[in-house]
Order: sequence, then C-alpha cells, then structure tokens
Amino acid sequence: MISNLVFKNTVLFSVLLMLSCGASEKGKGKRDKAEVEKQNADSRTQKAEIGTGADNWAIYLPLLKNKKVGIVTNQTGILTHEYDTLSNGKIVLRNTYEKISIVDFLLQATIKVQKIYAPEHGFRGTADAGELIKDGKDTKTSLPIISLYGNNKKPKPEQLAGIDVLVFDLQDVGARFYTYISSLHYIMEACAENNIPLIVLDRPNPNGAIVDGPILEKEFTSFVGMHQIPLLHGMTIGEYAQMINGEKWLKNGAQCNLTVIPCLNYKREMPYSLPVKPSPNLPNDQSINLYASLCLFEGTNVSSGRGTEKQFQIYGSPFLPKSDFSFTPIPNFGAKEPMHKDQLCYGEDLTQIQKVTRLELKWLIKAYNTTSDKTKFFNDFFTKLAGTKTLQKQIEAGTSETEIRKSWEKGLAEFKAMRKKYLIYN
Repeated sequence: MISNLVFKNTVLFSVLLMLSCGASEKGKGKRDKAEVEKQNADSRTQKAEIGTGADNWAIYLPLLKNKKVGIVTNQTGILTHEYDTLSNGKIVLRNTYEKISIVDFLLQATIKVQKIYAPEHGFRGTADAGELIKDGKDTKTSLPIISLYGNNKKPKPEQLAGIDVLVFDLQDVGARFYTYISSLHYIMEACAENNIPLIVLDRPNPNGAIVDGPILEKEFTSFVGMHQIPLLHGMTIGEYAQMINGEKWLKNGAQCNLTVIPCLNYKREMPYSLPVKPSPNLPNDQSINLYASLCLFEGTNVSSGRGTEKQFQIYGSPFLPKSDFSFTPIPNFGAKEPMHKDQLCYGEDLTQIQKVTRLELKWLIKAYNTTSDKTKFFNDFFTKLAGTKTLQKQIEAGTSETEIRKSWEKGLAEFKAMRKKYLIYN
C-alpha cells in the first residue's frame, strides 16, 4: 500500500518540478531525455531533489482531513519545496523558493490543529540543552504549546484530550543520545496507551548509514539512551519508529498505531544538508557530522565548544597542553553557562577536517592521555553517554582504539541484522 502511494506521489512530485522548472521550454523543440534530466538536475538544489516526509503531503493530508490534530515539532518541522505554499487550502506552484513551518502549512490546508507538543530546546529551538521549558502559547498561531521536557517527557492523558491523531515531525541526527528519538519513544507510548494514531513525517538522517559505537547496556538506560542500540544507529527517524514498535520496546510491550510518511527521492548514501539547525549547538553540517564523536566530551572536563561559535567542531580545556589553538568559552545563544566559562582552553580545531564516516575516538583518547589531571577527566555523565562503563575502563587502561573497536563488532553485527527489518530506503 505504502509503496503504491510513494510511487504515485513521486510521479506528482516529478510533474510539479517539470511545471515549475520546464514550462518555459515549451515550443523550443524536442529535447532528449538525458538533456532534460541534466538541466533539471542543474536547476534544482539538493533540497528540492530530496523531499522530506513533510513534503510528501499528498499522502498525509487526506489522513488528517476532518480530524483534530496534535503535532510534535519544533523549528526543524518545515517544508522546503517551492510548490508547498497554499492558497485557500489548495496547494499551488510558486516561482520563488521558501520554507514554511509544518504547523503553518497544516493550518493553511484547513487542517484542525489543536495543540503543539515541543521537545528539548522548545518549539522555536532556542533553549539550552537540559533547560526547563514551560508550557505556553505560540504567538503566531495562538495554539497552546505543551513542553515535553523536564518532568513531563510523556504527554499525560489530559494533555491529549480531544486529539484524534498525532503528527510527529522532528529532525534527528542519527545519534543515540540526541533526545528527539527519546521523545519519539514517549510519544509512541502515550499514543498506544490512549488509542491515538501516530503519523511520523520522516526526514533523512544527515549521518546517513553510519552504524558504529558501543551498544547501550540496559542498566544504563536514560533519556540520553533509551534503547539497546549503538551510539550511531544509521536510520531515519521513521525507520527508528518502526523498530521501536516492531521490537516492542514500549512499556509492557505495547505497540502504537503507526504510519510513517516516507521521504521522496531519498537514498541512504545521499548527502543531506539540513535547511535549519536542529538545535542551538549544532549550527552546521560539520558540527552535525562530528557531534557523536565530540559529544562524548560532555562526560569529561573537556569543552566541546559550547560558548563559542564552533560548537562540536572544536574541543579543549585548561588542563590540556598549551598549543597553537585556544579558545575561551563565554555565555551565548544556546549556552548560558558553558563549561570553563571565561577560562582559556587549549585543544584542537576540527572545523576544516574531512567528513568522518565512523565514531572517532582518537580525540577523546588523545585528550585523556595528555590531560594534566586524569583523576578528574571523566564524570558520571560519561557512562550515560557511552551507554556502558566499559569504554571508560578501556581508555583508562590504555586499550588501543583498534582493540576498542573490535570489542563492538559482535553487538554491531547483531544490531545490523535486527535493523534490516525496519529499513525503508536503500
């Protein structure tokens, strides 16, 4: 059923692109297929070539018609195709490229949106990591906003009252400790318990097919690691939702009524640059690519660049050897109290290195081996991030990166075999 819908919508997508990109060519003579495809490819940006689940409106709008809708989203929930603007509830072509919020899009499509549910960082994506966010009201739409962070990670039955269907549209980055997939777990659980269907609008994983790192051990389950998966899972958020459901990871083995709206024209190995930053401290492609590797520093006394303009692209601390590269963290957007605030930190600048294709441990190992105070290098948060005590013990014992990586092989092979069942894209 889904494959037929995807095919039909892909055809519609192609027709719309031809209308917007090729209408002016009418009457200029017949061109061969290769020439047309080349000109279309040259004239479209990557964002126009890859459609997200949100862009796949031909499938999900009929499912929302005449329903009272709640939506879990933030600043990443946008449509990015030039034909996605609406007029009087009807989708029309535009000659100019623009972004539109999924909330605004649904309202313009006369969908009865009732409430917005916001994850960590809030609906506008401006809050610090871990910052308490209160319920409120969206100033643009006057819709109530319910915070799904702090003590209210799973919406309560009264917060779901009057909702016929819930839509989930958040941009994940493929790392186990990025908390949007934890929010997904609790949303699915709440939907299962309250008999509310869930529609996940899928989005590409900017870290593609990378599957790497230690498998989380069950006793270290937390909001930064809900499931026994590797640190980098190599799945889209829609695929991940299918795995949560299929493996019965929800409370009491419950399963929710889940529909995943797939991306258009997407293959896993395709590069994907996010149109907006997914959270305050992931400002660009480089930070997103290095996030999983450098986030492990959040469980040490080494700064990962919070309080600078190069978050998750640099690392350093006052305890590392003096070097040509240094920085001083100061309060800024997304980091009101950064680690080592106003202190000179020495470390390494990774802003210009090539894209990594695995979880890199070399910077963590180097920092531990060169710090002036090994006794204070790791803190309790490191085990939560790593999902195991083993990694810290290996680094402290001087185990080589090659040997550490060998210790992951069995767990990764087992995860990949399980993961295959839930993949949507090649």
